[in-house]
Amino acid sequence: MANEDQVARLKQGVAAWNAWRRAENERVVPTGWKRSGVDLSDADLHGANLSGTDLHGANLNGAHLSGTSLHGANLSGANLSGANLQGADLIAANLSDADLHGTKLNGAHLTGAGLNGANLNGANLSDANLHGAYLIGARLGDAALNGANLNGANLQGADLTRVRLFETAPQRYSRRTCQ
Repeated sequence: MANEDQVARLKQGVAAWNAWRRAENERVVPTGWKRSGVDLSDADLHGANLSGTDLHGANLNGAHLSGTSLHGANLSGANLSGANLQGADLIAANLSDADLHGTKLNGAHLTGAGLNGANLNGANLSDANLHGAYLIGARLGDAALNGANLNGANLQGADLTRVRLFETAPQRYSRRTCQ
């Protein structure tokens, strides 16, 4: 069962949520949301501090999460299809088996993120930092990875059908050092 007080506070808006997190010195990590089916579809959570939050299985379909801190968050099995995560901090986040098809992740920070088995078909990962990310068995069909940093990323068994990889970061960086 979700912690209804925390969900209600989040639904009051980002300003109220972030003020609450600051007042608690960010020691309080929103908990009790696991497997709860929290519905935050189409929510405007732009700039929210959701670091460390357990949103396993949550419905964030179409949510506006650009610039949001989801550092170390558990989003495994979550529905993030069509969400806007541009420039979001997803460092060390667990996105295993999440539905991210058609999601805007351009410029997102996914260093060390777990995306094993995630559906990233048609996602925009342009200029995203996927350094050391785990994409084992991920589905990336028709995804855009233009300018993405894939250094150290594990793509074992990933479906890369029709992926756009024009000038990924390792190539771009090597050109700069050779000039």
